[in-house]
Amino acid sequence: MIQFTPDIPMLIWLAVTVILPILVGLVTTRETSPARKAIFLSVLAFAAGILTNLLASITAGMPYDLFAGLVQGLATFLIAVAAYFGLWKPTGVASAAQAVGTGKHAA
Repeated sequence: MIQFTPDIPMLIWLAVTVILPILVGLVTTRETSPARKAIFLSVLAFAAGILTNLLASITAGMPYDLFAGLVQGLATFLIAVAAYFGLWKPTGVASAAQAVGTGKHAA
């Protein structure tokens, strides 16, 4: 039998995963090295994956599985990188996020 039951923590995780690269762009500058941005994204992605998995286990009343949280953190990072290079960078949203607050928006 197949069931389709999306839960709130999973939907929040998906939204955060796709928006995470834009948040990194908003809090960093154009002069920030790509390596630092990648490290910042990976830390935020792993935190988001672990915390979302923790929220899901709390709402379900189940014990927390650290391995599942780490795997979800890795998946969060990979999806966020794919969203950046596949969606946000080609459409110009990534450069516009970097230009916020500088007075030079890339329109």
